[in-house]
Amino acid sequence: MSNRRSFLQRALGLGASLVATPALLGGQPTSHSTHTTGGSNAAFNTPVITTDVGDMPFTMDGNTKVFHLVAQVVRQQIAPDKTLDLWGFNGSSPGPTFQVIEGDHVRIVFENQLPEPCSIHWHGFEDRIGFDGMPGISQEPTRPGETFVYEFDIHQTGTYFYHSHMAMQEMAGMLGAFIMHPHVPYQPHCDKDFALHFQEYAVLPNNTVPNTMEMSEYNWLLINGKAGPMATPLIIRQGDRVRLRLINLGMDHHPIHVHGHTFHTTGTEGGRIPQTAWWPGNTVLVGVAQARDVEFVANNPGDWMLHCHLPHHMMNQMHSDVGGTPVSNGPLTQRMTNSAMRAMMNGMMAGKPPQSAEQMRNMMSMDMSSGAVQEQDRNVAPNAADVANFPQDAYMEGPMMNMEHTREVKDLPENYGLRSGWSSNMQGMMAFLRVLPPEMYDTILGRMRDAKRPNEPYASLLAERRQA
Repeated sequence: MSNRRSFLQRALGLGASLVATPALLGGQPTSHSTHTTGGSNAAFNTPVITTDVGDMPFTMDGNTKVFHLVAQVVRQQIAPDKTLDLWGFNGSSPGPTFQVIEGDHVRIVFENQLPEPCSIHWHGFEDRIGFDGMPGISQEPTRPGETFVYEFDIHQTGTYFYHSHMAMQEMAGMLGAFIMHPHVPYQPHCDKDFALHFQEYAVLPNNTVPNTMEMSEYNWLLINGKAGPMATPLIIRQGDRVRLRLINLGMDHHPIHVHGHTFHTTGTEGGRIPQTAWWPGNTVLVGVAQARDVEFVANNPGDWMLHCHLPHHMMNQMHSDVGGTPVSNGPLTQRMTNSAMRAMMNGMMAGKPPQSAEQMRNMMSMDMSSGAVQEQDRNVAPNAADVANFPQDAYMEGPMMNMEHTREVKDLPENYGLRSGWSSNMQGMMAFLRVLPPEMYDTILGRMRDAKRPNEPYASLLAERRQA
């Protein structure tokens, strides 16, 4: 048994002044069991986990929760072979997740460290016009080096978000989640609660700055700021009831599909849906500027995929030419394409022409060993070049796309125990939903705890296990 109130204080960053303030904790009980199964009637709010992002800390000024939000340039690795120069908040894109409770009074001190004006819109908030964040309409934009203070009385509940109300800045990565927990917790209780952001960037080859003027062609598709295979898996114990908060603040709609389970849609960016109106499915369309909350009991063990089902959103760094040769589908052009691809690969291995540092990182992140090349060849029929529409996925997935040897992938505790070769088919807007039997679940949590990572997104879960 453990003290749930002290756990939630640590998980949500609550100050010592709240130790004896049950009203601000949503009626948290004094103790809880270490595990509930399939959605009990437990009377506490499970802290939200935003993988690869983490939470926004706060301090207390009397009964006011005070947050410091900083807009700044962020250099962020999104894949083993790709680092981008983005704009975000507090060192991250997406920015850290706010977690508050219905009835809280909240003050957000916004500081602009960008080289141009900015203002923050609090998406879905029902509050005073002066804090809506519309530059030139509800407030003057915050200039470089200036601050602006937003204050809110939280009377809503659900999944909301914040973002720059400058359109191009939003496309450069300036967004984040704002979770309003209910004072009386939702039922049935969820054992795990995750927030997932879906983003897309258009990045030209050998470049690190997204083209925010692009309107339709995106080649890097991310979940919580990471592209597969670098997106951190969701770690779930078999039997847990799970809530996924799916957030889309990009330029494209995303039909999000969960393998192996049937969920119910229980909320939108407008708050909780009455239970009588929940609807079942395994794919839910999350439109631009929308959120969808889905819930299910994770009763089917396995390493299940969660991904956008738009085909081009399940790929990384797509190009329509190879070594300067345009790609089109047909036997004659594909013979030329195959030849160009092999010549390009051989040239890269030999360093001819000389490769930039970015190109070398891209090449070294993939498995270019002779064994992988031979295995890739064995996957292709001898007459493949004579077949119309070849290749489709032959050179986009397979042994040579394996990235499990990279430090970013192999050292991640959440990846422990995955099947060998998994990363060669994990690209773009994809992540694992790992439903684990108790022994494997405890093993992985132990590895996560031993990693002692700074700004641990799973901190609330690890703190709970440590107290058990």
